[in-house]
Amino acid sequence: MALQWMILTYVVAAEAALALLLTFPSPKLLKNRFVSLISLILQPTLFIIPFAGFQLLDIYWKNEHRLMCTSEICTAAERDRYEKSVFKAQRNVILCTTACLLYWCIYRICKYHKEIQSLEEVEKRYKNE
Repeated sequence: MALQWMILTYVVAAEAALALLLTFPSPKLLKNRFVSLISLILQPTLFIIPFAGFQLLDIYWKNEHRLMCTSEICTAAERDRYEKSVFKAQRNVILCTTACLLYWCIYRICKYHKEIQSLEEVEKRYKNE
């Protein structure tokens, strides 16, 4: 169970690094190459969206079927375990939504960059005419 969260954590870290690299100023040629490379990587890494969605469904199902420990019969250790599981679930929800959000941000940054390139080419053609 922990392996899938570790994988998702590494994917979010990689997405965050890519988003930072895409937004840092760099020479135009280097930026164009980098955006084209990331655009090629985006389609195979689309798996992260259904993976994160499945994890969210799993969290929801576990939350609905979790044993509540709110009565006075529960021991302190049981209460701590319950609270810890709730905090873990909240952390994992944030992780899943961050993975989806970062993927969307990287996709939009690449798309905007390609649109800017095409507009620059059109502007260059009009200037040459």
